[in-house]
Amino acid sequence: MLSSTLGGVMEIQKFKDSLVRAEPPADLPPPLCALWHQAKGNWDKAHGLVQDERNEAAAWVHAFLHRVEGDPANAAYWYDVAGRAPCANSLSSEWRDITCRLLETQAEPALEMDH
Repeated sequence: MLSSTLGGVMEIQKFKDSLVRAEPPADLPPPLCALWHQAKGNWDKAHGLVQDERNEAAAWVHAFLHRVEGDPANAAYWYDVAGRAPCANSLSSEWRDITCRLLETQAEPALEMDH
């Protein structure tokens, strides 16, 4: 576990600093772990972590990953599942936005989806 947290929530800079390690921090939920792997260039590992998750955070990350892949139709589907509009920002900006939001809310229980 990373020691620098704010109210039990990892800070974005500590998350980025962890990217020099071989493995992600052990306590990350699957959507954040997927973002960690994607930042390290391992799209397949990232995708595998969220493709079977059934919560809004995972769907949001799943949408982002399909955007990274260059599959806008699949991304649009997952943005819809996540209850979000497709993003038009740069990929790096969206990665930061998602990561910051999920780090802020990682202590909150995941909302299960009906489908």
